[in-house]
Order: sequence, then C-alpha cells, then structure tokens
Amino acid sequence: MSVLLQIGRRPPEPEPGPDSARPGLPAEIRVFRSAHGAHLFVADGSRVYDLPEATAARLEAWTAATSAAAHDPAADAALAAELGLPLWGAAGVPAPRIDGTPAAVPPLASLSLNVMQACNLSCGHCYADEGRFGGNARAMPRETAFAAVDRLIAEAAPGAGVVVGFMGGEPLLARELVHDVVDHATRAGADTGHAVRFALTTNLTTVRPEDAELFAAHPFTVAVSLDGDRAGHDVLRTAPGGGSAYDRLRAGLDVLNRHGRPRHLSARVSVTPYTGRLKDVLEHGIGLGFDEVGFAAVVSAPDPAYEIGASAFAGFLEQMTECGETALAELAAGRPYPFGNFQTAMYELHTGGHRPYPCGAGAGYLSASAEGGLYACHRLVDDPAFRMGSVAQGPDQGARAEHLAARHVDRAEPCRSCWARYLCGGGCYHEVARRGRPGCDYIRGWLAFCLRAYVELSESAPEFFRRTTPSDLPGDPAGLAR
Repeated sequence: MSVLLQIGRRPPEPEPGPDSARPGLPAEIRVFRSAHGAHLFVADGSRVYDLPEATAARLEAWTAATSAAAHDPAADAALAAELGLPLWGAAGVPAPRIDGTPAAVPPLASLSLNVMQACNLSCGHCYADEGRFGGNARAMPRETAFAAVDRLIAEAAPGAGVVVGFMGGEPLLARELVHDVVDHATRAGADTGHAVRFALTTNLTTVRPEDAELFAAHPFTVAVSLDGDRAGHDVLRTAPGGGSAYDRLRAGLDVLNRHGRPRHLSARVSVTPYTGRLKDVLEHGIGLGFDEVGFAAVVSAPDPAYEIGASAFAGFLEQMTECGETALAELAAGRPYPFGNFQTAMYELHTGGHRPYPCGAGAGYLSASAEGGLYACHRLVDDPAFRMGSVAQGPDQGARAEHLAARHVDRAEPCRSCWARYLCGGGCYHEVARRGRPGCDYIRGWLAFCLRAYVELSESAPEFFRRTTPSDLPGDPAGLAR
C-alpha cells in the first residue's frame, strides 16, 4: 500500500552526511485529518501526504502503542517499507535531510544594533527591561555603530544581501544615529556590492516626518509594539507624564501615512495574562492598517506577573486557533486577512521549511550592544553565556560553533522525540535559558491546527501559495535570520 499524493512543493534533497540514531517512528510522523480525509506529516523535510484511511488508522495504532524512545528502529523501517511510507530507511528513500550534525558557522548576514538601551515607556512585560537588560541606560556611540556595520559587511559572503536592524529600548530616541547609520550602510554596501536592507522595532510614540521619509526611501521593515485597543494598550504601557501611549502610537501611524510608509509595517502583540481576546486585538490591528499582525506569548519578563505560564497556554492555544480559523475562512474566500503567525506557518509548510534551530541567532545573525559586544541575538544582549565576540575583534567563531553544536534540536531533550521539532527548532534561546519549555503542548497544538488548515487552504485557495513569497511574510524584525 502506498501513499497517494505529496501536497505542496518537494523540499531540496539533503546533502550527504553522517547518519545518526533516530528516536523512533512517533517522532518522525504525525497522522492528521482534514475536511479532505487522512494525511501524513513527515518531520524530515516537513512533507505532507494524503493517506488511505486504513493506513492512517494502522499508523495511529502503531505510534500510540509505546513511546517514541522505546520503538525499535528496525521494526519502524519494516512497517514503513510495508506501507510504502516515504521515511528514511525505507527502500529507495535518501538519508535524512537533518541529522545530529551541527550546522557549520555561516557568514554573517544580519546584525542588529542596540542603538539606545533605554526607553521612553515603562512596560512590565518588556524582556529588555526598558532596554537596560538589567544594567544602566546607555546609547551606542556613533563610531561603534559605524564599525558594527563595517564588521557586518566584512563578515558577509561576497555579494550577499545583508540586514542592519535597529533595536532598543526605543531606537528612535537615537534618531540622528539611525539616520547616519542608514546613510553609512547604504554607501558602504554599494562600495562592496552588498545590498543592504533595514529593520527597526519601535513603540512608534516618537516618530517624526523625517523618520517616515527615511523608512520610505530605503528598504525598511518596521515592527510596532501593539497591545490592543486604547484600554488594552495603555494598561500595559506607561507613558511619561501619565499620557496615553496608545494615542501617541496612533499619532505615529498618522505620521507614517502622511509622510511615507516603510516597505513592510507590522504589529507585534506581546501576549500577557492581561491581554484581551486575541481575535479582537488582531482585528483591531488589521483595522489600523498594518500589513500584518502577529502574536508572541510573553514567557520571560522582569516581572513574572506578566508571563504566560504552563497552565495559561491552553487558553492561548484556543484563542490562537480561533484567529487561525478566521484567517482560513477569509483566505479561502479570496479575502486578505494578514494574521502573521498563520501566514508564516502556511508558507513554511508549503515550501517544506525544516530546521534544527529555532532561528539564526548565533549563526547568520548577531546583535551588538551599545558598548560593542556581540551577542547571539537582541534578546540576549549583555548575557555572558551568549557573548560571541566584539565589534572591534570580530565574531568569536569558536563560541558560535559551540552554540550550534550544543543547541541542535536533535541533541535536546525532550525535543528529539517530538514530531514538531523541525518546525519549532527547540524554542527561543532566551526563553529556554530562563524558563525552560513551558509552551511545548501549545506549539504542538498550534502546528497540528496549521497542518489541517494547510491542506484545506491548498484545496480551496491554491492561488494563495502562488502569490505569497518570503518578502510578503513577517520575520524577526531585527534578525530576518532564518
């Protein structure tokens, strides 16, 4: 008996590499159902196939019989061969696309600059502690910022595009420096044949016309921190003098609309126990005119009262799925519905996205502190465990290699026994280092919904995948690192 049809694009064939012990069939596959029948998800390559119902039932019984770790690999391979499943180890199937071999350290492709490690708002859920990262407020000197850009270009692959990100705190408190860096990076990139793109994360309360003109004149992605409507936003963000942070954000949007919008303008909602109904927040953000709106649960915050704990993830999943069902219905009807989490998941499933790491942090992406230290990402600035060199001396290749070796998802527990591991990558390094992995059941639940939605959207609106490209999708606003 054989699988009937692979849905979506075929991922690239793997490079030859050493084999490694696989954790068992339950970690390699997931049977799921949609309105169109039974299907098989294969973790290696993020492949999706249609299945005969009888095969689906047999696989479900097999994988439920015992734990992934206890399965006999030989018996798994025999079952795969008998059923004609496209799993590694079966006849005619190539070696796995991902094994336990750590990735080689790639050239640097993206660098964020913490140009202002201070903020004009006070938010209890801010992972950066108002940009101070547990230390003192400080600004990046101009010579450090220029040297960081020069370092990025020097470390990049010849002719490759690069991304310069601006982070904080609130980076627009250092607007003169931001403008100068854009000018310097554009000229430096032109001299060396490196196309430079830019990204900036902001609360949008201090944006000026000249900033909007800068965003419109250059290839900018701008991510705006949004927490809901006026009441929901202001309960989490305290503005100086007691004013409304939401009113200032709306005024900032008006500045962008009048003087120049960036190439991509997104809203990022940090979900806390105080966040209102997610669908209401999502549609409010869409109504404000953002190109996409996405959610991220606050797992690690200076004040634990703002963290989403393990018990709260069930409710978070229910609300995310509600938003996803709405997105599925709207997109299937041919109407735009820019729910960022959903659109990204659909694209990654369609293209066979799979990776042994959650992002490019410590690999193609690093972040520079105000003093010129290099760290794995903008969330890990000033954390000595994730320091990876300096702007002056260059990236520490040994530290980057150790990072990639230690954090490969197939070397992590319980990740290596999870069917979703190559879609998740093991979880945000910042969150795992501070809180562990409290959201694993949520991640599996969200991805299980996305698998069903992917099949149904492929049937009802295949044109969505023809017109969606990576540039249409949100990314880490500072890293764009995957």
